[in-house]
Amino acid sequence: MDVDVFVAAHQAEWNRLRDLVGRAGKLSGPDADELVTLYQRVATHLSIIRSVAPDPVLVAQLSGLVAKARSAVTGSHSPAWREVGLFFTHRFPAALYLSRRWWLASAAASIAVMAIAAVWIAGDPQVLASLASPEEFKDLTAPGGKYETYYSSDPAGSFAARVWTNNAWVAATCLFLGVVLGVPVIYALWANSLNLAIGAALMSSAGRLDVFFGLILPHGMLELTAVFVAAGTGLKLGWTVVDPGRRSRTAALGEQGRSVVVMALGLTVVLLISGVIEGFVTPSGLPTWARIGIGVIAEVAFLLYVFVVGRRAAKAGEVGDVDWRYAGDSRPEAG
Repeated sequence: MDVDVFVAAHQAEWNRLRDLVGRAGKLSGPDADELVTLYQRVATHLSIIRSVAPDPVLVAQLSGLVAKARSAVTGSHSPAWREVGLFFTHRFPAALYLSRRWWLASAAASIAVMAIAAVWIAGDPQVLASLASPEEFKDLTAPGGKYETYYSSDPAGSFAARVWTNNAWVAATCLFLGVVLGVPVIYALWANSLNLAIGAALMSSAGRLDVFFGLILPHGMLELTAVFVAAGTGLKLGWTVVDPGRRSRTAALGEQGRSVVVMALGLTVVLLISGVIEGFVTPSGLPTWARIGIGVIAEVAFLLYVFVVGRRAAKAGEVGDVDWRYAGDSRPEAG
């Protein structure tokens, strides 16, 4: 094949494709159709040149043109910052909003268990005595005792990191083990509720319940909300195993499992914020009202994020799933 003749025969098409690629995004309908046609044609030209007369300069020129045309036809990947923005303004808040009944129910049940258990433990001397000896009781609840010094036991930065890691582990347990019919989630909620109830009962018996709430509320409101969200999502995953609805169980679990991934990524940031509050605000010298106020602001901000941003995203059609490009293909199902 005469390369010069081939170039002369198709140079006009290559130039036209180069022009269309340069105006990608501003093309009319006919021009866009022409772009697709010329992209396919020039890709064929490149294949012919490579197999019959692999001129290095011409191959390099056509390869670059075809690559640019491919990006113009298929669309380039969104910048990472845009993907992150879409995640936190659409996918994550929508997932929170759409699963709200599950995690609000988990929150209500857990708080009820905490309150009932705390009242029962604090009102029964025998139960209190079984939990700690008089010396241990004093060591825990006295001014400057372990309940107060726990939050300043390590430098704020390392303490916040440790708390974040621990809470992320609890949240991950609730999220991903929910598939086992929700049993591990219920156990984790029970253990967490009982642990808080014991702390409240011991401090109440020492007449220092106000100190207990002053230490728990600044970070605890947001932290517990994140745990309740994880638990509700895990329970929803477990229920999907039992009742997948009109979809096949595989399809239903695939969709809910991807939503779990969205929750896991988003809750990592929420727990990081609560960990920072626990490490830097809870043990600080700020007045109790100021520390609790910071916790209230963080909690209110989160709830507004869910019920304003999340509701808006859900109404716009967002379902809290991962981006369709990463979700994989679904097998067609009979209706």
